Amino acid sequence: EIAEKLITAKQTVSVAESSTGGLIAANLLSVPGASAYFIGGSVVYTLKSRRAFLDFDRERMKKLKPLTEEMAFEFARAARGKLETTWGIAELGAAGPAGTPYGGGAGISVIGISGPVDATIKIETHSNDRAANMNAFAEAALRLFLDNL
Repeated sequence: EIAEKLITAKQTVSVAESSTGGLIAANLLSVPGASAYFIGGSVVYTLKSRRAFLDFDRERMKKLKPLTEEMAFEFARAARGKLETTWGIAELGAAGPAGTPYGGGAGISVIGISGPVDATIKIETHSNDRAANMNAFAEAALRLFLDNL
């Protein structure tokens, strides 16, 4: 459904994901003809990879709290800008079993969409099941994207 809408509208998408480990990109790429809309993405799992693959206003980023919807939106905007796509999708979270270095537990993700419509969402599964959380976060990101296409 996402692929059909993007192809029909001649729109493109790029992805920056963290705790989903590439599942969002894999889902977008699983449709034949994905090269018409999927430009690229990165798994920005570490600070080093974020700096390498995304361009941020560092002063603005310093003012944002970690794992917030505002931060996810900035990642989505950076992904969109870096690859000059119609849409950018970003996901940041803690899949588990450990929590975040910021004091939060496992099972939390923030997702941002940047494009003709901007949207964010926070997901909390209250679980430390890494694989289940990764899938839940990717599904939530794709649902948010589809709902805003």
